[in-house]
Amino acid sequence: MNGLNKGISKVEVAVKWDPSPTGETPTDLDLVAATYLATEPHGDPDYVVHFDSRSPDGTINLDRDSKTGQGFGWDEVMVVELGRLDSRYARVVVGVAIQQRTGRKTFVNVHNPALRIREGYTVLAEDDFGGVLGATAATVAEFVRDGSGEWSFRPGVHGYEEDPATFALVMGKPHES
Repeated sequence: MNGLNKGISKVEVAVKWDPSPTGETPTDLDLVAATYLATEPHGDPDYVVHFDSRSPDGTINLDRDSKTGQGFGWDEVMVVELGRLDSRYARVVVGVAIQQRTGRKTFVNVHNPALRIREGYTVLAEDDFGGVLGATAATVAEFVRDGSGEWSFRPGVHGYEEDPATFALVMGKPHES
């Protein structure tokens, strides 16, 4: 292990969007994180963190949860403390799901969506979901632990056509090219 490379320790994933125009149903984006065991890094998630939960050990927390996109700044913010995550975990995948309560909505229906992933003040990635406009959900980050225990970030926004519950179960599967 290189003593100068500490890997990623703590990240913040944030999304924001503008409220729906008057007369339209509100848009609700939700951050979702799934953890995967080293013994099954592409299998079923060991646990999932979303709008009404947190990780059992407190290493993944949703600090804000908006149901409408109203307010100033980032509407949903999730903090993932990779450096504190138990060594049995090898992957964490973070995604964004659009609630489908009032009919099918895709990212093309979301007004001014934005994504920011950062470690401290360093921005690791930013996106506007323009590459997945027809999707109802998207993975936005993958964090992988290597053999030395260091975490690395794999950027990329990948769209899915799933409802939020199904998305949470399939978001960690390998992407088709």
